Amino acid sequence: MSNSTPLQSLITSLRADGADPDATFEAFTEWAQSTGISLYPAQEEALMEIVSGSNVILSTPTGTGKSLVAMGAHFAALVTGERSYYTAPIKALVSEKFFALVAAFGADNVGMVTGDSSVNSEAPIICCTAEILANEALRYGDEANVGQVVMDEFHYYADPDRGWAWQVPLLMMPHTQFILMSATLGDVTELSADLTRRTKRPTAEVTGSTRPVPLAYDYATTPVQETIEELMHADRAPIYVVHFAQAAAAERAQSLTSLKLISREQRDEIAEAIGEFKFTTGFGKTLSRLVRSGIGVHHAGMLPRYRRLVEQLAQRGLMRVICGTDTLGVGINVPIRTVLLSGLTKYDGVKMRQLNAREFHQIAGRAGRAGYDTAGDVVLQAPEHEIDNLKMIQKAGDDPKKKRKIIRKKAPQGFVSWGEASFERIIHAQPETLMSTMTITHSMILNVIGHGREAFERVRALVFDNHESPTRQFELARRAIAIYRTLRAAGIVEQYRDADGAMQFRLTVDLQANFALNQPLSPFAIAALELLDEEEATYPLDVISVIESTLEDPRPIIGAQQFIARGEAVNAMKAEGIEYDERMELLDAVTHPQPLSELLAAAFELYAAERPWARDFELRPKAVVRDMYERAMTFTEYVSFYKIARSEGLVLRYLSDAYRAISQTVPDEKKNDELRDIIEWLGELVRQVDSSLLDEWEELAHPDPEKHAADSVALPPPPRNILSNRRAFLVLVRNEMFRRVQHAAYDRFAELGELDAASGFDADAWADALDEYYEEYDTLGSGPDARGPQMLVIDESAAESERVWRVRQIFDDPAGDHDWGIRAEVDLAESVEAGEAVVRVTGVGMF
Repeated sequence: MSNSTPLQSLITSLRADGADPDATFEAFTEWAQSTGISLYPAQEEALMEIVSGSNVILSTPTGTGKSLVAMGAHFAALVTGERSYYTAPIKALVSEKFFALVAAFGADNVGMVTGDSSVNSEAPIICCTAEILANEALRYGDEANVGQVVMDEFHYYADPDRGWAWQVPLLMMPHTQFILMSATLGDVTELSADLTRRTKRPTAEVTGSTRPVPLAYDYATTPVQETIEELMHADRAPIYVVHFAQAAAAERAQSLTSLKLISREQRDEIAEAIGEFKFTTGFGKTLSRLVRSGIGVHHAGMLPRYRRLVEQLAQRGLMRVICGTDTLGVGINVPIRTVLLSGLTKYDGVKMRQLNAREFHQIAGRAGRAGYDTAGDVVLQAPEHEIDNLKMIQKAGDDPKKKRKIIRKKAPQGFVSWGEASFERIIHAQPETLMSTMTITHSMILNVIGHGREAFERVRALVFDNHESPTRQFELARRAIAIYRTLRAAGIVEQYRDADGAMQFRLTVDLQANFALNQPLSPFAIAALELLDEEEATYPLDVISVIESTLEDPRPIIGAQQFIARGEAVNAMKAEGIEYDERMELLDAVTHPQPLSELLAAAFELYAAERPWARDFELRPKAVVRDMYERAMTFTEYVSFYKIARSEGLVLRYLSDAYRAISQTVPDEKKNDELRDIIEWLGELVRQVDSSLLDEWEELAHPDPEKHAADSVALPPPPRNILSNRRAFLVLVRNEMFRRVQHAAYDRFAELGELDAASGFDADAWADALDEYYEEYDTLGSGPDARGPQMLVIDESAAESERVWRVRQIFDDPAGDHDWGIRAEVDLAESVEAGEAVVRVTGVGMF
């Protein structure tokens, strides 16, 4: 095999010799040693159990090489000709593992399946999320072609929303060998016994309490700034300061700029490393200043390219302090010497509570990375009131009178008590035993029945032979019966008797593969499009609203929209003289924009009556893409308008998901020219802000291992030339011009002045020009007709010679004369630099 990897060559040789388990173990461990890896005892034990055919529950600390054990498991499966699966909680980790396994075993041997796409799906090794494997288990059960499963981050088994997907394969795949891995599993005695009972294989519990990089624990009673300075002086950086809210992480980072964390030479090195990287958004400007001071920020609300920049700078040793959330950024791969926790409590969506042992050890385990450090530190910052009280005591010294006069600060209202004793307890506490979070949905029942054999027995086993308590099992049984009745009533499932007279069940409809995993309400969206009038001026945006109703709600945006809507409603009610009590009552009905909500609700009821599984999912009318387009705002302006800068990464992810959903879901025959323009605009907007999410989507469909390897140590690339997508750029120009029409229609002269003062049209100039318009007309249109492409005339004749377009925005006057408007120039060179259309108004008046 001329293009074989070393492991492929070993596999071929072992197969030829009969695939002896001892030989398999020795071959893999020798290969590992040849790459400079010395196996830990726990790794050797796990690998010996795997090659002998046992299940393995591997619970060892972070940094003890669970990834190598996973690779050894896939190696052993390939040697014996078994098909193996690797599962992880998120697509980014699945993708990362996919490329690592491709490098080890060759592209032909590794595939990837996600809800969005599949690559080499018949390969002997498949990387996927847990839900994909659970779907396979439900549909095919013990007939599934899955000889081995490696489940990474198995503590997700206890996740209240997703834990079912980690449990279902254990219940439904009795012929499969399982390798369950996590650093924080707790007592797995019952799980181990149950796995042995089901699979008829021994189950080895492999644990290891000795970290390759030992941890030391400290309780800090100095203010955070001082604590960080002390850690820096003790050479215990890089430091990850853990917060339990994104806003707190960003605020902490900014407060640290008063400290001198790096030298002049290090500043220069950072500046050189950053190079031409563009910080284009509001938070980006802040981050630029922070990273040049050696301070990083890392949390899920940031743009992916900003997170990646911080990671790359940290890997080069240029970030001395990183402020982030308690997730430490899922999948973050940076050297952290010290984890400094800002507290020991968090808000879990319901209440403030202390961290449990599993959460604490997941966070603490990030300190001290093998290959970087010989030791790691975990420091807990004492509560602020405790630090203040200690300061007063120290200031009083040995003077008893001064000590008696001390008025101790009390904990703030709502404070959940914790301190040094809590810290000591949790350090030594074992992670809690994983608790089952099984559920039953329409989708699960449909998948089991879709298998077409012994459906009743398999559903019964799913309900009564799981890891739940008897009480909970009876609740699941009642849920399963209710679901079955709705499926029968809708004619989706029918009963019949087989040749032996036994009662059987079958579906009357065909289900697409993984139908519940990739925008499950997309079929409803397609059906709902038939209700729209393509002749209506609002048709393109109504299509957008239909698709948006099938997407998850981006909570920060929805909350900000509701806040603004309620503020506007209060002002309007005050103007009408409505009393306070009545205002408060009416305010409860004010929510975020929900276009077509009544139409969509009625359509969904009809749709779900025939397809009951749709009720597993919630229709969520909203307007984010539509809102941004109707307001003619750029990404930065939109984030600023709603004051959600710390969540701009979430906003971008939503826009990226919306772009993919619209592109994939709306049939071509339903896309008119204006809708195609909006789709192009949305895609380009996402790319200009941060192409990472679209690149990730495209890479999942068309992976390039060589490119992936080459980019793994590179900073995020700059956005592409905005002029390369002419159609999208035209929409950007139209939006810039129409924004001025909107402001003019509502006499917002200050806003117009902010846009155009630099080009000679300040607020007074705009007011004077519009006075002349209103002498002739009573109103200025700003509806759908006013923003149509026919209202904008573009002259590109000077594009080459002067690098400008000359444009004319026509006003929608009530008489339909269309003789007034705005003249402007579009600076092409500056547009490329800015990543958005740069427009300069040159005149307002009659043409």
